[in-house]
Amino acid sequence: MKASQFLISTLKEAPTDAEVASHKLMMRAGMIKKLGAGIYTYMPMGLRVIRKVEAIVREEMNRAGAVECTMPVVQPAELWQETGRFDKMGPELLRIKDRHDRDFVVQPTSEEVVTDIARQEIKSYKQLPKNLYQIQTKFRDERRPRFGLMRGREFIMKDAYSFDKDPDSAKASYQIMAGAYRKIFDRFGLRYRAVAADSGAIGGDLSEEFQVIASTGEDAIIYCPTSDYAANIEKAEALAPTAPRAAAQAAMEKVATPGKSTCEDVAALLGVPLTNTVKSLVLAVDRADTNAVGAPVVPQVWLLLLRGDHDMNEVKVGKLPGLADFRFATVDEIVAHFGCKPGYLGPIGLNRGSTAGIGQRPPVKVIADRDVAVMADWICGANEEDFHIRGVNWGRDLPEPDMVADLRNVVAGDLSPDGKGVLAIERGIEVGHVFYLGTKYSKAMNATFLDVNGKPQFMEMGCYGIGITRLPAAAIEQNHDDKGIIWPDAIAPFTVVLCPISPDRFPDVKAAADKLYAELLASGVDVMLDDRNERPGAMFADWELIGVPHRVTIGDRALKEGVVEYQHRRDAEATKVAVADIAAHLRARLQA
Repeated sequence: MKASQFLISTLKEAPTDAEVASHKLMMRAGMIKKLGAGIYTYMPMGLRVIRKVEAIVREEMNRAGAVECTMPVVQPAELWQETGRFDKMGPELLRIKDRHDRDFVVQPTSEEVVTDIARQEIKSYKQLPKNLYQIQTKFRDERRPRFGLMRGREFIMKDAYSFDKDPDSAKASYQIMAGAYRKIFDRFGLRYRAVAADSGAIGGDLSEEFQVIASTGEDAIIYCPTSDYAANIEKAEALAPTAPRAAAQAAMEKVATPGKSTCEDVAALLGVPLTNTVKSLVLAVDRADTNAVGAPVVPQVWLLLLRGDHDMNEVKVGKLPGLADFRFATVDEIVAHFGCKPGYLGPIGLNRGSTAGIGQRPPVKVIADRDVAVMADWICGANEEDFHIRGVNWGRDLPEPDMVADLRNVVAGDLSPDGKGVLAIERGIEVGHVFYLGTKYSKAMNATFLDVNGKPQFMEMGCYGIGITRLPAAAIEQNHDDKGIIWPDAIAPFTVVLCPISPDRFPDVKAAADKLYAELLASGVDVMLDDRNERPGAMFADWELIGVPHRVTIGDRALKEGVVEYQHRRDAEATKVAVADIAAHLRARLQA
């Protein structure tokens, strides 16, 4: 490709609403143009990157035995109503009506449609396994789209769906896809981790995320430097302390803490480590009172106790018995159950029964995190404004908790769940996810096949996604400097750029550039010839911003010496290479 034929539209400054590096640089490099909130046009330079990502994904999916199809962007609501997701998915699912007032959705994913295909097409175990995939536009109506392609509303995703006859076969299909994903991300040339993950709203139990490592990543990746353990923050288990609970040493005492409503402030006031304090979090689960006429909703209130320096993990909490649909309690509910406003709450003096007697406050269930369950002489709120209690001990001062569970996010230095070291944390950007779904969707949509005995069985399913348009943004977050983007060879818009200096004034420069361009094209190199007659500084700035990894500069003075200048995008200085050797030099660098 020649630059004069292409559309190059670089900017000196990024738009003011661009926040992260990838958003700024993709806009400045002319790769995307904003059309609306979270909706972008993929400009020619950016589309070349996307097509290269797609090509790698397509090759490895085909190699793994998946079969490509394309499912509609607009889908009938009836399918989504069969699984209950039409109502359950919330406002992220864009719902529309046609001229006949029939409901449709703009697909955010395609489990329903592909399951409908399977239940129509697959009748016998002899047709299994099958894996269908598509590379298709998706839409999720994000509340606050931001960060360019990182969290847009319209995006391109590769989604694949496997169908098997039994759990063992489905797990084998899952492992094939997990292996294919590793090959895909290896080919991209990015640093990444595959981490154990929670399946979230899609469902299922076996699940891995593929995270591109970047300091600006939204996700915390937990890993053990001395083992293969890796998980996301929602999944990583915080092990119970190995030491038993210490014996009580201090007397329980109420102390004044005026205006000190956080564990940090209380610890500083009392001159104790933050690890001696316990924070109180109040949750509620709405339930119908079946003993009352009309079954009014009565909240069950739960008090969660975590060490003062720890944070609650909502995913873990939501999986505890009775807490699947929890919400945070309102101030009125907290006052009714504790007799005090938030900031000074604790487990002392609560109604721990199942009902409220005359004159009693409503009952509260208490769950202690594993660390809190073995603490002694700890500090908590007194359920009285401006007061806390210190020297609190289980058994002596209050009943044991109703439940002990892993409630918290792990922190660096925690023991690794595999017993092979301690945990560390780095940031990552999720660009892929693989799930084993089981029969979640096949049961909901009655997708069955006849087994070897002629009996109907539900298909076992898996689903596998890659964010095609998110991946270039993640690559930029990992690979950029103050000049611009630094693309890995595999997904660069062009692999090599030839920069002739003043070819309109020096025919030998133009001739040498044209000859090298033709030679590289003939050998299959993805090369751009910049024939715009730009000043060297402006020309170099454009290609450093765009991020083409290999640059060859052809100048009249160097040609008189029989050389050209080669420079990789990461190199501080150019290297002189003989004109006769430059094509071979480039091919060797590209193969390396």
